[in-house]
Amino acid sequence: MPVRKAEAVWKGTLKEGNGTVKLSGGAFEGAYSFSSRFENGAGTNPEELLGAAHAGCYSMALSGSLTRAGFTPTSIHTVANVTIELVDGKNTITKIHLETEALVPGLADAQFQEIAETVKKACPVSVALSSVPMTLTARLLA
Repeated sequence: MPVRKAEAVWKGTLKEGNGTVKLSGGAFEGAYSFSSRFENGAGTNPEELLGAAHAGCYSMALSGSLTRAGFTPTSIHTVANVTIELVDGKNTITKIHLETEALVPGLADAQFQEIAETVKKACPVSVALSSVPMTLTARLLA
């Protein structure tokens, strides 16, 4: 299996400094700062990037599980809400809430909910982040 790489450069102090993050494949490069991470400033942040990775992994894993169950998903859209809060004086990722909606012809909602919940626990990024409480809202589109 391949090793995936991303890199970051930070210049300056924590609050006044700034940095960039870059994916080795060239698909993304963006700025980040104290403001973009802990306030509402422009730019990206590690939690947003983690959320993008989780949403992408979950969507692909859900597609695979649905296909193995005999269904052909038309589309899957997932949003990962990653919460960072101060806990005992430390910035901590305290929860991740996945919201997914899928268009899957011929699938009953009860079976969709079961598959979606199983995937929440099994996709590789979920497994890597298993120390963080995760919740899921799954919606089957008609």
